Amino acid sequence: MADAKGIHNLITYYAERGRMLHRSLESVYERLRDFQVCVEGEQVLGCAALQISWKDLGEIRSLAVAPSQRGKGVGKILVRRVAREGRSIGLKKIFALTYEPEFFRRVGFVDIDREALPTKVWRDCVFCPNADDCKEVAMVMELRKGGS
Repeated sequence: MADAKGIHNLITYYAERGRMLHRSLESVYERLRDFQVCVEGEQVLGCAALQISWKDLGEIRSLAVAPSQRGKGVGKILVRRVAREGRSIGLKKIFALTYEPEFFRRVGFVDIDREALPTKVWRDCVFCPNADDCKEVAMVMELRKGGS
C-alpha cells in the first residue's frame, strides 16, 4: 500500500509528457496487486503492471522508471519480473503498446500488427483519447520456460 503514491507519481510524470496514459490514484489502488515495483528505501524507482487479457495472453502496463534511474537496468528488471509472473500463471505471451519500442526490442519483444490484439483494441483502445491518432507500437514477447 505504501508504494501506491510513488507509482502514481511516476505514471503522472510520464503521462504529463505524453509518454503514457494517465491513471488516477484510485485506479492505482484498485490495480495495486498487478504491480511490480523496484524501491530504494521508501522511493519507488520503477513500476510495471501485468494485466491478464486472455487465457494465454497478458499485457505489461504502466512501465515507468524514475528519470534518475533510466539506463540503470530498472526497466529490464521489471520486465523480467512481469514475464516470470506471467509464465508462473500459464501465460504464453505478454504484449505492450509503447512509445519506447527500442527499449522493448532490447528486452525481447518484437513488433506486431495492432490488429493481432483485437481484445485490447476493442476493450481499451476505443476509449483512449488518442484512438484516432495512436502512435504507440504494438509489441509481443513469447514466454518460454526458463527464459524471458
